[in-house]
Amino acid sequence: MNRIFGSSSSKKAKPSLQDAIASTDARVASIEVKIKKLDGELGRYKEQMNKLRNGPGRDAIQQRALRTLKQKKMYESQLAQLTQQTFNMESAALATENLRNTMATVEAMKVANKEMRKQYGKIDIDKIENIHYDMEDLLEQANEIQESLGRSYAVPDELDEADLEAELDALALEEEEEGPSYLADLSKAPDFVDEPPVELSEVRHSPE
Repeated sequence: MNRIFGSSSSKKAKPSLQDAIASTDARVASIEVKIKKLDGELGRYKEQMNKLRNGPGRDAIQQRALRTLKQKKMYESQLAQLTQQTFNMESAALATENLRNTMATVEAMKVANKEMRKQYGKIDIDKIENIHYDMEDLLEQANEIQESLGRSYAVPDELDEADLEAELDALALEEEEEGPSYLADLSKAPDFVDEPPVELSEVRHSPE
């Protein structure tokens, strides 16, 4: 019998909130079309009434216009109700979606918190501190090695200035024995001049 007539388990699923919103929007669109049609009829009745004088014919058209106007007001009332219903359902759908997102965020945070606790449980803070201290010691040793390699062994730490001046004088004497140099006296006459230069004092005292 269940195969022929079906069973209660084969009932249709209940419409969702989005289905209800879509259905309400369709009804709103239908009512807006009817209101627009009634507006057209009212416009025609108004034109006819303006062309007719007071009398039975004008009164009949006026009665039709009143009935059309009442129908329009009824549709407008339904339209306002449906619009409010749509707004309420959309607000409920937005709140539901926000709640769903919040729950998903909370679950993700729980998983992340559990994973972080698991990972941090594998870290030994004392070992990290020891590694840090070892690195400092290694860097200090590296600096000491660099300073040691950069030390000069050929130059004494303290030099006597008098010894340096004596050595400089000795170098000057060696250069004079070897030949002319930039340290020679600039006032000395070159080798190609036969007579020595005359001093200015001798020129002044010589008789005319």
